[in-house]
Amino acid sequence: MSIKLVYLASPYSVYKGGREEAFKLACEKAAEIMSMGYAVFCPIAHSHSVEKYGMDGAIQNGDWWLEQDFAVLRRCDELWVYMMPGWEKSYGVGKEIELAKSRGIPIEYLYFDDKTRAYFKTA
Repeated sequence: MSIKLVYLASPYSVYKGGREEAFKLACEKAAEIMSMGYAVFCPIAHSHSVEKYGMDGAIQNGDWWLEQDFAVLRRCDELWVYMMPGWEKSYGVGKEIELAKSRGIPIEYLYFDDKTRAYFKTA
């Protein structure tokens, strides 16, 4: 049995609540989607902790991380964009959408509700 692999994109550097809050929200959303029966790659959940605990404080630039992330996105069945505040200004999210469109990877947009943080797909 094969389950869909979803790439969960969300803003990080531009999120108004800061990187730690963006990381927490991305982890919560990834867990929620996993509980729905999907396999999920969430670059913020993965990269934040790798950079923080595995790179001795050496912060890599966004393009370096996009190379890492794109290697996975190319293999995903769908791209889901978590529309947290700042998502439309995020360089990384824009590039992820661009790559998905160029490869014909379906894109879904998830509403952000700061109160309930419930899962919502756009129509």
